[in-house]
Amino acid sequence: MKDEPLLRVTSLSKSYGSRVGCNEVSFELWPGEVLAVVGESGSGKTTLLNCVSTRLPPSSGTVSYRMRDDAWRDLYRMSEAERRFLMRTDWGFVHQNSADGLRMTVSAGANVGERLMAIGDRHYGRIREAATDWLERVEIAEDRVDDQPRAFSGGMRQRLQIARNLVTSPRLIFMDEPTGGLDVSVQARLLDLLRGLVSELGLAAIVVTHDLAVARLLSHRMMVMKDGVVVETGLTDRVLDDPRQPYTQLLVSSILQV
Repeated sequence: MKDEPLLRVTSLSKSYGSRVGCNEVSFELWPGEVLAVVGESGSGKTTLLNCVSTRLPPSSGTVSYRMRDDAWRDLYRMSEAERRFLMRTDWGFVHQNSADGLRMTVSAGANVGERLMAIGDRHYGRIREAATDWLERVEIAEDRVDDQPRAFSGGMRQRLQIARNLVTSPRLIFMDEPTGGLDVSVQARLLDLLRGLVSELGLAAIVVTHDLAVARLLSHRMMVMKDGVVVETGLTDRVLDDPRQPYTQLLVSSILQV
């Protein structure tokens, strides 16, 4: 049902003792929509991403997801096994450090194929064909299918991580600083690839980034966080071209001055 959100976050909070990671954050994410969460280091954006993606349990609040049968499920009322299956099939997670999202000691083809095996595919030829197809889609040559990720450049590892995540046709992708640590030219190539795949596949995505240029290129809507609180939200171009809040104005002006 396209007239309903895919994800609904309500009053989500996470604290570490007296330190607030995120506080009373609420939003909805729609099918095919890309939401950027931006802010300085320590603003709470990664804490929020980890809570929404069930990698970190919140202190309070709810995260609800609309399953493929259109039934809404409270993610933190699901069993651990149910959440793991969801993360292997309907979700993807692209880490800033590609080593966190890849198995570095198995081949590129095996990294992609493992996701298919996790959902029950046991046909070696079909798995290898799908893996090779996805490597080509992320601009990794077919003759590298048996190479291990440790033999790849940083940009290639990120592209491999993307292929591994997308092979199961997920509906929602989480991205944590997906271009962080890459050279500018490599970043540009990766961003073009991501933007094309997100559009082609109709993916919903939540992208955490401190880079406003990345947010502008990838996202439809933006949330700006400071000290664990969302201080401004709106369409990406509106927020960047006409920021309303002093903190957002400061963020945008600091980029323009560089």
